[in-house]
Amino acid sequence: MADNTSSNNNNHSRGNLIEILLTSLRLGLTSFGGPVAHLAYFKEEYVNKKKWLDDKLYADIIAVCQFLPGPASSQVGISIGMLRGGIAGGVLSFLGFTLPSVLVLIIFALLYQTLDLEGAVFINSLKVVAVAVVLHALLGMGKNLTPDIPRMMMAIAAAGLMLIYPNAWIQILTILLGGLIGYFLFKNKAENKLTDFKFNLTRKIGIISFSTLIGLLILLPLLSSLFDNQYLNLFDIFFRVGSIVFGGGHVVLPMIEREVVPIGLISADEFLAGYGMAQAVPGPLFTFASYLGTVMLGTTGGIIATVAMFLPSFLMVMSALPFLNLLRGNKNFQSVLMGVNATVVGILLAAFYDPVFISGIDTGSDFFLALLLFFLLYKMKIPAWMIVILGVAVGYLLQLLPGV
Repeated sequence: MADNTSSNNNNHSRGNLIEILLTSLRLGLTSFGGPVAHLAYFKEEYVNKKKWLDDKLYADIIAVCQFLPGPASSQVGISIGMLRGGIAGGVLSFLGFTLPSVLVLIIFALLYQTLDLEGAVFINSLKVVAVAVVLHALLGMGKNLTPDIPRMMMAIAAAGLMLIYPNAWIQILTILLGGLIGYFLFKNKAENKLTDFKFNLTRKIGIISFSTLIGLLILLPLLSSLFDNQYLNLFDIFFRVGSIVFGGGHVVLPMIEREVVPIGLISADEFLAGYGMAQAVPGPLFTFASYLGTVMLGTTGGIIATVAMFLPSFLMVMSALPFLNLLRGNKNFQSVLMGVNATVVGILLAAFYDPVFISGIDTGSDFFLALLLFFLLYKMKIPAWMIVILGVAVGYLLQLLPGV
């Protein structure tokens, strides 16, 4: 009898895991439109249809993921997978949601190199698309994260630092400085009315996960400096970026650009072409790492970059969820995050100028196309993946005009 009960439990567990994988895979194939759209798709599937959790629990999971660095929509999906099927469920939820866009971007990177697409109208149009998309993201983030003059000034100061001293260490220093200023300036703006949250991960798992995250952040740069291994260097770069990116997928752009373009691992044109293509695929924008890793070191590099970029998200989710009530109710934590978010807007503002604008806009027709695409995004609310298609189509049409 005990054996039958154990067998039934195992079958139920396997059934849960298969359902988690298939459900998240369907979302990974159809979730266009960025993190806000992803969260709407998740609510429809996980809350309304599957009823794996209720509205309140879903809102609480979103709240904690918004507090963490990394891709918020991916972290919400991982959290729901863990809620349903433990750590294995979190892994399968991540794989289903992420693999479709990873495969598309790796294939695009291989084609880009094999067919020598540099300078093609298609690639130039993708770079213009990046201008419109980043400007749109910048305005949206600025409205939400810098709503008052102190935070606007912090964003402008951060942009100035990044433009005058464009390197990765200044970027990290800017984020730390923003958190420090936020700690002193924004304590009175912290939210007080936050509901409690229950989750099935233990605090021991949380402590182990956080210790692993910190240990890797310290150990990887040391190993990378001791052993001149290109795959280890790649893992170090993307793990570090995945650990400190606040503000969503678009902030990946300046974080990674400072790490890879100035030292010649990838050209600015290759970088922006991949970023433009990443807008056309479903799933998280963080899979841009898959394209970059493939351009740098082939398919193996793409896989390594993807794992390194998303591994911090797993560790942070497992670190934070057991301590959610403590974190969300801590005014100091909230005020630090407000300062960090303000500086992140400034970092993205600097990246909009260099490399996005100066590499993407070469001619008057490029600028016209960027304005048109921005209008369609900002006012007409056309989704980003459609903007990519329209951008490429109009780019080819402009080439047919006399004198262009």
